[in-house]
Order: sequence, then structure tokens, then C-alpha cells
Amino acid sequence: MRSDESDLLAALHEGMFDQPLWHGFLERLRTRTRARYASLVFVPIDGDGLVELTAGPPPEPGSLLREKFGCHPPAYLQMREGRVYALEELPESGNPAQLVWRKEFLGPMGVRELRSVRVTETSGVDAWLSCCGGREIGPATGAMLTSLAPHLRIALRNFVALERERFRSSVTTEAFGRLNFGWLTLDAQCRIIDMTPHVEQLLQRTTVLRRGRYDRLTPASPAVDRKLTALVKTYAEGREARPRALNLSRDPWMDLLVSPIQSHPVSARSQPVAVAYLGGDRWSHADRCEQLVEMFALLPSEARLAWGLARGLSIREVAEELNLTVETARNYSKKVYAKTGARGQAELVRNILTSVLAIA
Repeated sequence: MRSDESDLLAALHEGMFDQPLWHGFLERLRTRTRARYASLVFVPIDGDGLVELTAGPPPEPGSLLREKFGCHPPAYLQMREGRVYALEELPESGNPAQLVWRKEFLGPMGVRELRSVRVTETSGVDAWLSCCGGREIGPATGAMLTSLAPHLRIALRNFVALERERFRSSVTTEAFGRLNFGWLTLDAQCRIIDMTPHVEQLLQRTTVLRRGRYDRLTPASPAVDRKLTALVKTYAEGREARPRALNLSRDPWMDLLVSPIQSHPVSARSQPVAVAYLGGDRWSHADRCEQLVEMFALLPSEARLAWGLARGLSIREVAEELNLTVETARNYSKKVYAKTGARGQAELVRNILTSVLAIA
């Protein structure tokens, strides 16, 4: 393979990271074939219109593809996958719409000849790679497109997979943020390797957990820090150990679940040995009680008792925490159950923790 062709293939496979997409590849292809324009047109994953990528002088104002024809050029959908077409070989070349496309779109751009190939990726994404210009666009350009077609198919498959993962990651990150939940991976020295964006934000606003020197995850509590260090060391040594939950704060509530990592990413700069799931409540107890007052029309005293029960405390424990007699706490609980529609503590917990209060 010639060096300039190797550069062309490298630019094709790197093009999904370009801005604009595949710009370097199209410029190299245009130079290599001496075309006036090189273009890559494809339907995005969501099927909303076309993505048009072009290298070459800008077209005449008002002659852009989607403005003139709305979607595909008349012949594009009739092209056989993998075959290179010359301008006169395009399907329905005598169709009036096709003639208008040649006269009003290609003509003002100085295009008298082209070679174009249609490539279909396995998920169904269609793409058309074309070189346009004058007499220099001939069989050699067609041969070049034929050799590029299988590589373009692979590049599209990788692009589709990357975009799908980006979308999934975006949705997952948003859900984690709403639930005040995230994860981070740690190496044998408890140094942070990777984390979700939500954890990065949480570390900036909480005092119970921070990123210490050398990116070490450092709990504010020395006791919790010792437990975390010992647990991660156990995972690093390969000893049998179960996941363990560590409480970081009770007001607002925040927990850390540390677990040995099951899969090791090949791209990590150092070897992760543990994954830590961080979750909790972004609101204080006082804030939650105010929300319960508004949501269920509770009195402040009833809301404080309801939140205590929702945290899993018994009537006696809540009474002691709030400096109430057990009898007074029982009377409050009856009013709380009536106003929230709960038939007992278990249902009260479910009603509160699965209500919109959980994602407030």
C-alpha cells in the first residue's frame, strides 16, 4: 500500500474524532483524487435529516442540499450498496427531478462529473461518499472509492457504536445526578482513577469526602479512612472479601459502598482494584422535614417524626431523638399515617422514599 493511501485510511478511521467530522479525511481524499469537492453524506442514528460533510470551496448561496431537495438527492436511495456510480450512471438519470438537481445544484458548483458509492452499516445507517469535479474525475477515482468502501463501513460501525455509548452515558449520568448517586474507581493506594461527573461535583461541595494529595480518596473521618484503606488493600491482594458499606454522614445521609472490581479497562492509566458507589441525600434533615410539611400537609412536629420513621428508627428511638414521650410519638404517628395514607411504618417508608421527595 502506498504511503499516501495509508494516510488516507488513517484519516478515515480517525475522522469520527474530528471537528467537523471526517474533515481531514475528506480534504485528503479531495487532494488525492484532484476533485473539486469530496463529500460524505449520511443519515444520523435518530434518522432526523442528513449530515452533510464537504471538503472544497463553499457552494453557491441557496444551493445547499437540504434546502433544495429536503432530503436525499433523487438517485441516492436507488443506488446499489457498494457499487461506484458515475454521474450518467445514477439511477433515474432521466428523471426531471434528477435533471433539476444536476442543473441547479451541481452546475453552479462547477461539477460536470462525479463518482459516488453508497455504503450501508450493519445497523442500517446509510452513507454516500462522493468525489465531484470536472474531467479529472474518472475511473481512477472510482477505483479509489471501491477500495475505501469496506473501510468506510467499518468506520461507520465504530462511529455508530461510539454515538450510542455516548447517548447511554449521557442518560445514565443524568439519572445518577437526579438520584444523588455516582461511582468512582480506585487503585491499590486508594487513588482515584475515574469517576462520574456527579461525584466530581459532589467532592467539591461536601466536607465528608475529598480528593487528597496524589488524587487519593480521603474521608474526613480517620476511622472511615482506615477502614477504606484496609478494604482496598484486601481487594488489591486478591483475598476473598465482600463489598462493604461505609457511612460517611448522617445529616445529610451519605453512604459509600466499596466493592472489588470485576472487569479491568484496558485504557486505564493504572490498574483499578475497587469501585466505590457513592449515594446519599443532598438535603439536610431540616430541609426534608420542610418538604414533608409541604407535600403531605404535616405539622412540623409530625414531619420530624415522619422523617425519623422513614430513616428506619423505631417509635421509641424517634421519641428519644425528638425529646418526646413514647405516647406522644405514637399519637403523632397516627396523624402521620392518616395524612400520608400509610397503614404502617413499612408503607410510610415506601411512600416517602419512593415519592418525588426522593429525587427532589
